Amino acid sequence: MVFYELFCISRSRLVEANLKDLVKQSSLIVMNKGGVVRALKPWGEKQLPYRIRRHQEYHHEGFHWVMQFDANPTVVGELTKKLNVDPRVLRHSVIKIGTKLEDVVQSPEKTGLRL
Repeated sequence: MVFYELFCISRSRLVEANLKDLVKQSSLIVMNKGGVVRALKPWGEKQLPYRIRRHQEYHHEGFHWVMQFDANPTVVGELTKKLNVDPRVLRHSVIKIGTKLEDVVQSPEKTGLRL
Protein backbone atom coordinates (compact mmCIF):
# COMPACT_ATOMS: atom_id res chain seq x y z
CA MET A 1 0.00 0.00 0.00
CA VAL A 2 1.02 3.57 -0.61
CA PHE A 3 0.95 6.33 2.01
CA TYR A 4 -1.04 9.44 1.05
CA GLU A 5 -2.06 12.74 2.61
CA LEU A 6 -5.28 14.51 1.66
CA PHE A 7 -5.36 18.25 2.26
CA CYS A 8 -8.88 19.64 1.97
CA ILE A 9 -10.45 23.09 2.25
CA SER A 10 -14.18 22.97 2.81
CA ARG A 11 -16.73 25.76 3.04
CA SER A 12 -16.51 27.93 6.10
CA ARG A 13 -19.38 28.13 8.53
CA LEU A 14 -20.62 24.64 7.71
CA VAL A 15 -22.89 23.03 10.23
CA GLU A 16 -20.78 20.66 12.30
CA ALA A 17 -22.87 17.69 11.17
CA ASN A 18 -22.15 18.52 7.50
CA LEU A 19 -18.42 18.76 8.14
CA LYS A 20 -18.37 15.48 10.06
CA ASP A 21 -20.34 13.84 7.26
CA LEU A 22 -17.81 15.06 4.67
CA VAL A 23 -14.89 13.67 6.67
CA LYS A 24 -16.77 10.42 7.33
CA GLN A 25 -17.60 9.94 3.63
CA SER A 26 -13.98 10.58 2.65
CA SER A 27 -12.78 8.07 5.24
CA LEU A 28 -15.33 5.46 4.18
CA ILE A 29 -14.22 5.68 0.55
CA VAL A 30 -10.71 4.75 1.68
CA MET A 31 -11.76 2.07 4.17
CA ASN A 32 -14.32 0.37 1.89
CA LYS A 33 -11.57 -0.24 -0.68
CA GLY A 34 -9.24 -1.85 1.88
CA GLY A 35 -7.32 1.26 2.90
CA VAL A 36 -6.45 2.45 6.40
CA VAL A 37 -7.00 5.99 7.72
CA ARG A 38 -3.99 6.84 9.91
CA ALA A 39 -4.80 10.37 11.08
CA LEU A 40 -7.41 13.13 10.83
CA LYS A 41 -6.24 16.62 11.76
CA PRO A 42 -8.57 19.63 11.77
CA TRP A 43 -6.63 22.84 11.16
CA GLY A 44 -9.62 25.09 11.72
CA GLU A 45 -11.20 27.93 9.84
CA LYS A 46 -8.73 30.26 8.14
CA GLN A 47 -8.68 33.18 5.75
CA LEU A 48 -7.87 32.09 2.20
CA PRO A 49 -4.88 33.75 0.49
CA TYR A 50 -7.14 34.72 -2.42
CA ARG A 51 -10.82 34.39 -3.09
CA ILE A 52 -11.95 31.11 -4.58
CA ARG A 53 -14.88 30.73 -6.92
CA ARG A 54 -16.46 27.34 -6.46
CA HIS A 55 -20.01 26.19 -7.22
CA GLN A 56 -20.98 29.64 -8.50
CA GLU A 57 -20.00 31.44 -5.28
CA TYR A 58 -16.96 33.37 -4.09
CA HIS A 59 -15.31 32.27 -0.85
CA HIS A 60 -12.86 34.19 1.34
CA GLU A 61 -12.58 31.72 4.23
CA GLY A 62 -12.41 27.95 4.47
CA PHE A 63 -12.15 25.14 6.98
CA HIS A 64 -8.86 23.29 6.52
CA TRP A 65 -8.34 19.62 7.43
CA VAL A 66 -5.86 16.85 6.68
CA MET A 67 -6.33 13.09 6.41
CA GLN A 68 -3.40 10.66 6.22
CA PHE A 69 -4.14 7.22 4.86
CA ASP A 70 -2.76 4.06 3.23
CA ALA A 71 -4.49 2.88 0.08
CA ASN A 72 -4.11 1.57 -3.43
CA PRO A 73 -3.58 4.19 -6.16
CA THR A 74 -7.04 3.48 -7.62
CA VAL A 75 -8.66 4.69 -4.39
CA VAL A 76 -7.14 8.14 -4.88
CA GLY A 77 -8.90 8.49 -8.24
CA GLU A 78 -12.26 7.59 -6.74
CA LEU A 79 -11.73 9.91 -3.77
CA THR A 80 -10.79 12.76 -6.11
CA LYS A 81 -13.91 12.23 -8.23
CA LYS A 82 -16.16 12.37 -5.15
CA LEU A 83 -14.50 15.50 -3.76
CA ASN A 84 -14.64 17.30 -7.13
CA VAL A 85 -18.44 17.18 -7.24
CA ASP A 86 -19.11 17.71 -3.52
CA PRO A 87 -20.50 21.25 -2.99
CA ARG A 88 -18.94 21.43 0.49
CA VAL A 89 -15.37 21.17 -0.87
CA LEU A 90 -13.56 24.27 -2.15
CA ARG A 91 -10.14 22.73 -2.88
CA HIS A 92 -8.39 19.45 -2.22
CA SER A 93 -5.05 17.87 -2.96
CA VAL A 94 -3.76 14.34 -2.49
CA ILE A 95 -0.02 13.97 -1.98
CA LYS A 96 1.89 10.70 -2.17
CA ILE A 97 4.12 10.54 0.90
CA GLY A 98 5.87 7.25 0.15
CA THR A 99 5.57 3.62 -0.81
CA LYS A 100 7.36 2.12 2.19
CA LEU A 101 7.25 2.77 5.89
CA GLU A 102 10.94 3.77 5.74
CA ASP A 103 10.01 6.64 3.38
CA VAL A 104 7.61 8.10 5.92
CA VAL A 105 9.33 7.40 9.26
CA GLN A 106 12.98 8.32 9.52
CA SER A 107 15.20 5.97 11.48
CA PRO A 108 16.83 7.26 14.71
CA GLU A 109 20.34 7.23 13.21
CA LYS A 110 19.21 9.54 10.40
CA THR A 111 17.55 12.01 12.75
CA GLY A 112 20.34 12.04 15.32
CA LEU A 113 18.11 10.74 18.14
CA ARG A 114 19.55 8.33 20.66
CA LEU A 115 17.35 5.63 22.05
